[in-house]
Amino acid sequence: MKKLNIYDGIFPALLTPFDSNEQVNHIELKKMVNYLEKFPFRGFYVGGSTGEGMVMTYQERKEVFKTVIDNITNNTILPVAHIGAPSTLTAIDMGLYAKSLGYPIVSAVAPYYYPFKTKEIIDYYKTLSQKIGLPFIIYNYPGASNYSLNSDAVLELFEDTNFIGIKHTSYDLFSLSTFRQIKPYISIYNGFDEVLLGGLTMGASGGIGSTYNIIPNTIIEIFKNFQKGELEKASQLQKKACNIINVLIKHGVMPSEKYLLSKKDIFMGNCRHPFTKLSEIAKKELDQLDLY
Repeated sequence: MKKLNIYDGIFPALLTPFDSNEQVNHIELKKMVNYLEKFPFRGFYVGGSTGEGMVMTYQERKEVFKTVIDNITNNTILPVAHIGAPSTLTAIDMGLYAKSLGYPIVSAVAPYYYPFKTKEIIDYYKTLSQKIGLPFIIYNYPGASNYSLNSDAVLELFEDTNFIGIKHTSYDLFSLSTFRQIKPYISIYNGFDEVLLGGLTMGASGGIGSTYNIIPNTIIEIFKNFQKGELEKASQLQKKACNIINVLIKHGVMPSEKYLLSKKDIFMGNCRHPFTKLSEIAKKELDQLDLY
């Protein structure tokens, strides 16, 4: 199996708790951090899609950055601040703030909404790297940004040693494999939890995902068994995870995950509008899941 570097491993993409008025609940966020840091995760991915960063103000995202890093007591955890924004200036501002708090790594999805050209996106990443000056994970999420990272862009961007990895949230595992072939020593994180094992077999050296919040042991064991070459055990655990994910998709992934994490005595609240609340029927079906 591939020898790990210091950035490789399993990172839960943190959810964000909200109170009944849809405001960030920092008390419960602290509790969530303290709960998750007890597991042997490599780090936390903060303020990304799972964290509802794109339905929060930039100031709220900064406040979440601060609460998370201020309450990590396990010094083996690497927190990653997701600073992606359509505006380069905004992303730089959030990145510099994360740096001032002590974040060791930043990450950003490609600028979204407008149909930016590839050169514009590459320039965006280069500018963020130059201005922020931290190790950087490129967040490749074609389904959200309408941009799909390709080999030419990887070769150009990774000439800059600040770029240390790619979060690959795509079912295109062929591209993931190609990234691994052309850049053997970078970190590549599988993004879709339902294909974690597939991503690992195609060259990923870790994963960043949302279900890691609610089935941490299953996800960690998939990774550990893969690293040991115990592929049958890893496959059985992946099937278990997929059965759970099928139910989450049916009712809404993040609302379902928040509900299930709330059963750990961490009040997560609902997702922020325009996400809808879970129905009672959905809750009953989620209650029947075996998360252990």
